[in-house]
Amino acid sequence: MGRDGAEGNQQMSEPERKNMLRQGAKGRAVHDIGGLEFGPIDRSEHDLALWEKRTDAMLILLRDNKRRVLSVDAHRRMIESYGEQEYDRTTYYEKWLRSVRNLLVEQDVLTREEIEAKMAEVRAKHAKAGRKAAKETVPW
Repeated sequence: MGRDGAEGNQQMSEPERKNMLRQGAKGRAVHDIGGLEFGPIDRSEHDLALWEKRTDAMLILLRDNKRRVLSVDAHRRMIESYGEQEYDRTTYYEKWLRSVRNLLVEQDVLTREEIEAKMAEVRAKHAKAGRKAAKETVPW
C-alpha cells in the first residue's frame, strides 16, 4: 500500500544518475574498487550483528514481489552514488541501511522529518533504558 493509501504498483520516478569518480583511479566510479590496493581482505567468518540481520530482513521485505517498495536497481544506484569518503568509511550494511533510508524518502514512502522524529524517539528510549545510542546523525 502506498503512502496515499492506494494499493498496487506505484510508478517509481527515474532519478538522475550521479556516480562519482574515485580520485587517482583512472576514471573509475567510487564503488569500482576491484584490483585497487586497499590492504588485506579479512576473509574470516563472523556472526552478523542483530542490526545487520534486521537491515537484511527489512530490505528483503521492501523488495519482495508483494510490496515492491524498492527495487534492487534503485538500491544499487543509491549506493553507487555515494562520494568517495562516504563510500570508503561506511560498512557493507551501513551502506544498505543508508540506501534504504534515502530511497524511502526519494520514493515518497516517508519524509525526512518522519525518519528523524522516529530516530529521536528511539534514541530517547535507549537513553532512558541506559543503553548506548549514537548521538550523531547520518548525513543525507
